[in-house]
Amino acid sequence: MPRPRLTRALVLQTALEIVDRDGVEGLSMRRLGHRLDRDPMSLYRYAASKKVLLDGVAELVLGRLTAQASNRACACESARTAETEWEYRLRSMARDIRRLLLAHPNVALLVVTRPLQTPLAQWPRGAQRQVEATLEVLSRAGFPGSDALRVVRAFAGFLNGHLLVELQDRLEDPDETDDLHLLGLQRLPLQAFPHLRGLAADLVAYDGATELERGLDLLFDGLRAQRPPTID
Repeated sequence: MPRPRLTRALVLQTALEIVDRDGVEGLSMRRLGHRLDRDPMSLYRYAASKKVLLDGVAELVLGRLTAQASNRACACESARTAETEWEYRLRSMARDIRRLLLAHPNVALLVVTRPLQTPLAQWPRGAQRQVEATLEVLSRAGFPGSDALRVVRAFAGFLNGHLLVELQDRLEDPDETDDLHLLGLQRLPLQAFPHLRGLAADLVAYDGATELERGLDLLFDGLRAQRPPTID
């Protein structure tokens, strides 16, 4: 069977599959070349370094988010609630981002933490588009530029933090029936960690989707209270 023609799309999709399965640490040009049955040196024409390759993987995933958002906007506009336009758009964006990144948890960590090491102008284009789209929504709602930027930072900070918490919340032994043993908290001394041990049932019952909505409610309540009076 002939090998498929090597393209940037094929390189990035294969890199994404490796990251999904083995994490960022499991991705290398050598391993990618092996998966594609190509000399690893031939891949550098599509990604000059691993950093560029990872940015491409993030871009690939964020590109799917843009497509999802367009489909959702067309399909769900009739399902609007009493929320204002900017609240509805940001809430929908948060749900879309969560669904997509939970499907690619290793990429989620990459997308959330990559900007810490990279100037805004060098972010993956998909990430830049998300910031631009959010600013556009807020601008149409009447938020002045500086206020819109503060909202974007608050929104991104909450959403990134929520995703990191949800992604790290893993059971140690899913076959256990006792909450303490499910989380491995039985090894913590009771006198030193009474609150953590006492909240085992609540930790096990954590529902990321529900907590996202609660957090957005609190965030939007605060933003509404501080919005400029000229906004309807």
